[in-house]
Amino acid sequence: MVDVGAQSPEQARLAQEFVRFAVESGVLRFGEFKTKAGRMSPYFFNAGLFDDGAKMGRLAQFYAQAIVASGIEFDMVFGPAYKGIPLAATVAVELARLGRNVPFAYNRKEAKDHGEGGTLVGAPLRGRVLIVDDVMSAGTAARESIALIRAAGATPHAVAIALDRQEMATENGQDVAYSAVQYVRGQLGMQVCAIAKLADLLLYLQASGGDAMQAHHGRVLAYRQRYGVDEGT
Repeated sequence: MVDVGAQSPEQARLAQEFVRFAVESGVLRFGEFKTKAGRMSPYFFNAGLFDDGAKMGRLAQFYAQAIVASGIEFDMVFGPAYKGIPLAATVAVELARLGRNVPFAYNRKEAKDHGEGGTLVGAPLRGRVLIVDDVMSAGTAARESIALIRAAGATPHAVAIALDRQEMATENGQDVAYSAVQYVRGQLGMQVCAIAKLADLLLYLQASGGDAMQAHHGRVLAYRQRYGVDEGT
């Protein structure tokens, strides 16, 4: 299995470029935001704000470059509804530009009862499937995609996300010692490729200079110290 947890110099450079792009695009914001787990986070990543052609195209480039750099082998791309749908399509285009022309598919939330019917759209699910999504909060969306892929007779092989928050997941309202990414790697046996991690965001804030960025760094670091996971697990 490819170790996609360790960063090469190329991946580290790509991560810093991505964090800068996300901040400048207003997708990565600082303040006080309540997470799905009920925590007050000093930062918020909203991939839905990659909302024009230029930003979406650049995002797809980051995904494709990170996927290729990870060394993960796969046969097709799958995008879970809804945010994963444009991601799967645009990432497939960028992968083709990089010389990796693979099929892609996505699902509907509601089954279609006319025409071809069903919940799946695009290429038939087969072989090793790479799931492309924005973030991973609890691994719930990944589990749903995995069930769908297996039901179609294919193999859920890996997940590509934009940002790994590197924080404790919750089970039944309680914090657990592992993150959603670690759960998917350890319990579901799948590889995970993240364009950037919280550690990359901290490095960016530390290197950016200025009182505002230093203040953000302090708050994000405190959050990491409280809710962060041991990356050695």
